[in-house]
Amino acid sequence: MLKNKKLLKQIAIVATAMVVAVAAAALVPSVLAQGFISPQDNPAAVAGATGAQGNIRNLIQTMLSFLLGFLGLVAVIMIIYGGILYVTAGGNEENATKGKKILMYAVVGIVIIFISYALVNTLLGGLGTGTDRPVQ
Repeated sequence: MLKNKKLLKQIAIVATAMVVAVAAAALVPSVLAQGFISPQDNPAAVAGATGAQGNIRNLIQTMLSFLLGFLGLVAVIMIIYGGILYVTAGGNEENATKGKKILMYAVVGIVIIFISYALVNTLLGGLGTGTDRPVQ
C-alpha cells in the first residue's frame, strides 16, 4: 500500500509539472507577441495561415483544446479497456488488479485533463484581446 501512495504522489508531481509547463508555454508566446504585432500587419493573412485564428492566443487555445480532447479520448479508451479486463478476470487476481489499476489511472488522468483544460482556458481568457491598450 505504501508503494501505491508513493506512486500516486509521483504521478501528482508529474501532472502538476505538466500543467505548469503547458500554462507557461501558453503564456510566454502571447505576452512576447504583443510587442511584435504592429497595426500595419495584415490580420487576414495571419488568419489564413493559422486556420482562421487571427491571433496567437486563439491559436494556442485551439491547439491545446485539441490536444486535451485527444488525451480525453485516450483516457476513455483506457477506462473501457480496464473495465473489460476487470470484468473478464474470471477469478484471476492478477488481471483483476491490473484492471483496477488501469481504471484508477485513467480516472486520475481524466481529472488532470479537466483541471488542465480549465486552467489553460482561464489563463488564456485572462490575457484579454490586447485591444485595451492605445496604439503608439
